[in-house]
Amino acid sequence: MIATAYKLSQKILGDNLRTARATKNIIYSFFIKGYSIVIQFALVPLTLHYLDKFHYGIWLTLASLLQWFNFFDIGIGHGLRNKLAESLALEDYNLSRIYVSTAYAFVTLIFSTFILLFCFVNPFLNWASILNVTPAIGNELSNLVLYVFIFFCLRFIFNLISVVLYANQVPALNNLMGPLGSTFSYIGILILTKTVPSSLFWVAMVLSAGPLLVTILFNIGCFSTKFKAIRPGFKFINFKYAHSLLGLGVQFFIIQMAILVVFSTDNIILTQLFGPEQVTVYNIAFKYFSIAIMINGIVTYTFWTPFTEAFVKKDFTWIRKTLKKLNIIAGILITGVIISAILVNKIVFLWVGGSVKIPASMTIALTLYVIISLASGSYNMFLNGAGKIRLQLYIAVLSIIVTIPLSILLCKTFHFGPSGVTIAMVCTTLPNLIVWRTQSNKILNGTATGIWNK
Repeated sequence: MIATAYKLSQKILGDNLRTARATKNIIYSFFIKGYSIVIQFALVPLTLHYLDKFHYGIWLTLASLLQWFNFFDIGIGHGLRNKLAESLALEDYNLSRIYVSTAYAFVTLIFSTFILLFCFVNPFLNWASILNVTPAIGNELSNLVLYVFIFFCLRFIFNLISVVLYANQVPALNNLMGPLGSTFSYIGILILTKTVPSSLFWVAMVLSAGPLLVTILFNIGCFSTKFKAIRPGFKFINFKYAHSLLGLGVQFFIIQMAILVVFSTDNIILTQLFGPEQVTVYNIAFKYFSIAIMINGIVTYTFWTPFTEAFVKKDFTWIRKTLKKLNIIAGILITGVIISAILVNKIVFLWVGGSVKIPASMTIALTLYVIISLASGSYNMFLNGAGKIRLQLYIAVLSIIVTIPLSILLCKTFHFGPSGVTIAMVCTTLPNLIVWRTQSNKILNGTATGIWNK
């Protein structure tokens, strides 16, 4: 089956050596992501039925809040990816080991500080008010948040192995971590349903511990075998190299923060304005529609490093051909998204039962958002690979400023209700499509000057 899929992919994407290497990773990633989608979709109704829509909404909101800290490496992950890829291409394994060791040390220092600060601040936070729930469960939430926060921070440190895998152009192996973590979580929740009465605390522990366990195992396995030559070590830590890791990474950090604002604040706004139940409805709808983005991401993200290589070698012909082929794939997915929008509530009913119904306005807005994301994805990866992200940075800053007030305005003042947050997403992501496509064409045509070439 894999061989057949590979031959089919070669016909679509081509058999250039650079493309062939990426294609193999795409094929393996598709099979892995296929399982990932199945296990994640199975995890939602299992968790929802074990808890209820109210408590599940609390967990989703809490998880989205904690996701903020996952981006506080100040972009060092992206910096490591670029620098590690360069040193590996030069076969300078000593420099590679310095980069890896310094990145791990830097991120460990950051998140260890976060853990200590949070242990001090947490007793003074009113989590019942933050999550818009009754004060009776405030003490339980305080303890729960502390443990989950520690899990999140540890997971981020060990998740640097993902960057190492991408820099070595084996993204399929990285993509295996997610579904394995979800599998451990599914088994854990299944055990809870048989042994423990409904408990938000234990659900949070299981859903946090599963992914962390997988990243730890991958670090041990990879650095003991395939990547032993670049295994992090104390004597290779050199913070003089942190500056080069942070160079482009800081810009990526701000862009990541903008993405986080667009997604995470939606849950916070919904729980504050409409209650945790609407967070559940929104997240189920988003999971449903984001399948196409996930599929497209498997393809486009694999080409980040090949785009870098081609841009350095000025192989613009290959870049143009690849962008066209990626756009064809996006067009096919867009057709699928439109069909899935028509069938949304029938499929959601089969998935989680009749407790959740997606409003038509939310369906339309999410459909438009996904179409925009698919149409712009290939250009985004090319610009990332080429390191031309200054315009992305400016748009990201603008979205941070605009997203929250726009969401509240659409939800309350214009009476769109919970669908207002999805409409705001459309408004803040549409400029990406226009700017990224224009900038990519200018760069490839040799007419990019000023901000268009930064």
